[in-house]
Formats: sequence, structure tokens, C-alpha cells
Amino acid sequence: MSTINVYQQRPGNDAKAETPLHHADLPSLVGKGRKNAGVSLREKKLLGHLTIRGDGKDPAFAGGVFKALGLELPVALTVVANGETSLQWLGPDEWLLIVPGGEEFAVEQKLRDALDGLHIQIVNVSGGQTLLELSGPNVRDVLMKSTSYDVHPNNFPVGKAVGTVFAKSQLVIRRTGEETWELLIRRSFSDYWWLWLQDASAEYGLSIQA
Repeated sequence: MSTINVYQQRPGNDAKAETPLHHADLPSLVGKGRKNAGVSLREKKLLGHLTIRGDGKDPAFAGGVFKALGLELPVALTVVANGETSLQWLGPDEWLLIVPGGEEFAVEQKLRDALDGLHIQIVNVSGGQTLLELSGPNVRDVLMKSTSYDVHPNNFPVGKAVGTVFAKSQLVIRRTGEETWELLIRRSFSDYWWLWLQDASAEYGLSIQA
């Protein structure tokens, strides 16, 4: 049995936690703007983000992940979810796990126990990225303005997730519902994407959700 030291990286409740979009003061914008907006935006903030690497063809690895998470390893370009926990394929040997904020430490320990003895890597990347949820009848219009990737339902069904060029940078687009999409964005580009989304959504109306 290998010994791995897992550290609690989340600050205590007495520390002030700031999301990548804290400067935008999104809470103050809730309820303002056009009624019946075509696009609604919500930052799914301060979640736990973990990258997992391993041999997806190894039944012991796939079984260990399922034992720890209750989720089957997703196949290429897909994301699976159970409540607020999601697991997304990033590459042939890499997946992104997102869990409710505060649970990442315990989940990592659970994964390591279930995968003990296997060649794996688990990295907490929570501080470097965040998740934006876009919903409404005009979200696909905004996406078509922003990326050359085909987001038509025939090519981008619910449950698909891709890394692609968005505006003049890159991010991950995930479709989680008929009119609900998620953007996985890096902290260093959060200002840029916030400004871009405001501009791209202007003609449809943009509302901010808590």
C-alpha cells in the first residue's frame, strides 16, 4: 500500500474566498436588466475541481472510480453527472471531476483509497478555474457568435463536452440540458470572457442569476 499525503487546500470558514469573477460583483446584478432575457448567466462558484489521470482501459481503474464516485468513466467528448458532481473526459487518460465546494479533500482521499496500487495522478486545480452556466433560448446564438465549433443539436447533444476556441482564446463547452450550457474557464481569462459574454448577449438581453 502506497502512502500519499493529501492536503486540505481549501481555506477555513474564517478566510475570505474570492471567485475568478468576484470583481464583477455578480450578486449586485441579480434581478437587474431586461425581463425575459434570452440568456441567463450564473457562476457556479467555489466548486472543487480535480483532474484524474489513469488507464481508462484498465478495469481496476474504471472500477475504482465507480466505487469512489458512483459514476462510470465517460467516453470521449462526454460528461456524466450525479447531482452536483460531474466527471468529464479530457483526453484518453485524463478526466475532470467537479464536486460541491468543500468536498474535494474527502473525495480525493476516497479516490486514492479506491485506486490504491494503480499508477494514477490526482491534482486539485480548484483555484485555477471556474464554471459558468448559461441558460435560455438564445444561448446557442451566443455560442455561434463565439466559436467556430458546430453547436447545432445534431452535432452537440446534451451530455457532450469539448475543448475549443472561444472568442480569441480557449475553453471547454459542456451541454447539460436542452437550453443549458456550461463554460469551463480559466481564472486568468475570466475578465476577458465576462466582457465578451456581456457584449455577445446584449441583443438578446442578459440576466444574472444567484
